[in-house]
Amino acid sequence: MVPGTETNRQKIEAQGFLCLSNDEIDSLNVWLRFTPAITLVWFTAGVWAASPKILFWLAMLTLLGAILTGHPFDVLYNHGIRHIVRSPEIPVFTKQRRFAYLLAGVEIFGTSGAFFIGFYRTAYFIGIISIIAGCVYVATGVCAPSILYNRFSPPRCEDEEECGDKKFESISPLWPK
Repeated sequence: MVPGTETNRQKIEAQGFLCLSNDEIDSLNVWLRFTPAITLVWFTAGVWAASPKILFWLAMLTLLGAILTGHPFDVLYNHGIRHIVRSPEIPVFTKQRRFAYLLAGVEIFGTSGAFFIGFYRTAYFIGIISIIAGCVYVATGVCAPSILYNRFSPPRCEDEEECGDKKFESISPLWPK
């Protein structure tokens, strides 16, 4: 096994993407962060500009990731970039990933609302905390909302035969193995 693959597997399986081959894990490790990276840049620009309009529309797009089987930005990757870099398609979103987009959408909407009503300190506080969390995910692949979701509902293989002996193991000290 390639060094780091097991760690990457744990981070990706924490997001609910189970039963992937090592090659798929290695290929998707960075590309699962594509949409969050775009969102992070857009969010940072909205906070920097203190623009409730920019943040409102980003919140609406982000919430689509919680409602749909994928995020609209993933279309750019799935129908374009992945063919150039020869990597697998981003799988259909899991409950963990949808929960992460729901929390992100609520954070973005909260920041937008705080700017709109003039609560700038609150908006910057929420914004800075969200930017830090986004940077952690984009840099490391550790998704705090997925870990929180799994604390109450751990991921399970739908088809045990397909998964074989691959088992989900926690990367969080808060979550039993």
